Amino acid sequence: MNKLAKIKYLPNNFDIIQEGDHVICAVSGKKISLQNLNYWNVDKQEAYFSYIEASIQKEKNPK
Repeated sequence: MNKLAKIKYLPNNFDIIQEGDHVICAVSGKKISLQNLNYWNVDKQEAYFSYIEASIQKEKNPK
């Protein structure tokens, strides 16, 4: 498919608002397959490629 999905990130899962097969990491810009999407921030509504990018974002903007 190779189409960007629109997602609503929830505390323990996510809802697909617009069909697609991937999202973009807010830190690295890498494509994240929805099958591999494991890290996101509900408040910022951002996806992260891995725990590394999630940690970088948390350090840059502590809550």
